[in-house]
Amino acid sequence: MNRRNFLHTGAAGAAGAAASMSAASAYAAGENKRVGLIGSGWYGKADLLRLIQVAPVEVVSLCDVDKKMVADAAEIVAGRQKSKKKPRTFHDYREMLKQKDLDIVLIATPDHWHALAMIEACKSGVDIYVQKPIGVDIVEGQSMVAAARKYKRVVQVGTQRRSTPHLIEARDRFIKEGKLGNIAYVEIYCYYHMRAAVNPPDSTPPENLDYEFWTGPAPMRPYNELCHPRRWRAFMEYGNGIVGDMCVHMLDMTRWMMDLGWAKTVSSTGGILVGKNSKANISDTQEAAFDFGNVKVVWTHRSWGHPPDPKYPWGATFYGDKGTLKASVMGYDFIPMAKGEQPVRKDVTYEFEQYPEDRTEKDLERHVAPAIRGHMVDLLNNIASRGKPVADIEQGHISTTACILANLSMQLGRSLKWDPVKHEVVGDAEANRLLRRPYRKPWVHPEPGKV
Repeated sequence: MNRRNFLHTGAAGAAGAAASMSAASAYAAGENKRVGLIGSGWYGKADLLRLIQVAPVEVVSLCDVDKKMVADAAEIVAGRQKSKKKPRTFHDYREMLKQKDLDIVLIATPDHWHALAMIEACKSGVDIYVQKPIGVDIVEGQSMVAAARKYKRVVQVGTQRRSTPHLIEARDRFIKEGKLGNIAYVEIYCYYHMRAAVNPPDSTPPENLDYEFWTGPAPMRPYNELCHPRRWRAFMEYGNGIVGDMCVHMLDMTRWMMDLGWAKTVSSTGGILVGKNSKANISDTQEAAFDFGNVKVVWTHRSWGHPPDPKYPWGATFYGDKGTLKASVMGYDFIPMAKGEQPVRKDVTYEFEQYPEDRTEKDLERHVAPAIRGHMVDLLNNIASRGKPVADIEQGHISTTACILANLSMQLGRSLKWDPVKHEVVGDAEANRLLRRPYRKPWVHPEPGKV
């Protein structure tokens, strides 16, 4: 999917320099760390190659159920890591973890595989970087947090807006300093035309793909070219639609910028209003309201038509009584209310001089590379200190849960009130039965008390 194709040119600035200085501090923490990757596709490689850039790690193992994909990834890694050694390749993540020769594992599978792989990695004694959203249902998330705490693992979630240099600057310069005043309302949104618009026939899986294993605990669908590689987000069986994929980033960013915890209530409406001829079964239009008490956060996605502001097709707008802040992966705009006060514009900072390979790396979202590096640096530093990283697994669970509740609200047609202590929807037995998706046999759904 062409998810973020609005690339602007930004000059190197203070945030980029600070990120590079932070990267230098990770070298001691990263030294001699042995790394494995589960899921060697698009973002798996993007994450792993950024880690190689900021620390002298040794990539020991790669795992994927697509033998061509994992073999290609091994060639790329051998060309990029310092030792020039080709990592061993595995078909089954459990076999990779049984080797007991890893310190860090990156997990970048489709969403329906995050929970089982992450919990098994916790049990094997490694520290973890797991992509967002952390799981496809809420009990998975509870179990992942429980596993991280039980086995004392450092776990970073791939909500890398928390490590995006210009967004850190926007938070510190405008929100933390109170220049927006009282922020009572935040709009978050995505208008990318990212939903599959085609309806290809079902077919036979390619020989290089173990489709049975790829499906794993998810419902078994007939194989379709939309499933693999990369376009599996077209189906709710493997994820949580555009809300699970894109809202989780902007909701998590908003929570981090404003120090928000759990949403008290979540409500959502939407459906497939335009793209009715596509095989995709995710919504093409959806709104969701997250009520944090004094702050209301409202999400909108529409995978058709024009965005209201072409400069911000995916982002957040913070409305304060002293000013407005628009923020996205491409930059930010501060618009003050007071007469005479000047607006401030900042574009994303690229780091091509420090990391020239970013210019030519296939499929890399170049504007996101500095954020991934910062996220990896934060992970390494917290591995060294045994602290909680900026996107700790619990923070990922809070943001993921809110997005899943939005989809459940749309499905049920009513608002859902969340109890974060009991981890249940208040007074709604039907909703609570949906907090755990059925797993396809022989896979067993994880439970927080049994990890």
